[in-house]
Amino acid sequence: VQLQASGGGLVQAGGSLRLSCAASGFIFSLNPMGWYRQAPGNQRELVASISTGGGTNYADSVKGRFTITRDNAKNTAYLQMSNLKPEDTAVYYCRATGPKGNWWGQGTQVTVSS
Repeated sequence: VQLQASGGGLVQAGGSLRLSCAASGFIFSLNPMGWYRQAPGNQRELVASISTGGGTNYADSVKGRFTITRDNAKNTAYLQMSNLKPEDTAVYYCRATGPKGNWWGQGTQVTVSS
């Protein structure tokens, strides 16, 4: 199983980024996906999740600004982030919920400057 996160970078406040999570080694369409983030000194927290049927869930702090989607044909999950704020600065990880546990990607750094 491999989850490859990409798309992070440095952006000014108010800007946008799109993160991608390319999956392999399992049947992507059968597994819920999620994006998490961890800022220095903080615990890892859920940002957004998407079920196999496309249902979504968001942290209150990102509602209305972030959108999670999935493309089962491409085995990829996305996180579109808009109106970014300095407090969104963190390492972002994608996660797949498997039948016996969770699989994590390596993380991609998002830095939002004020």
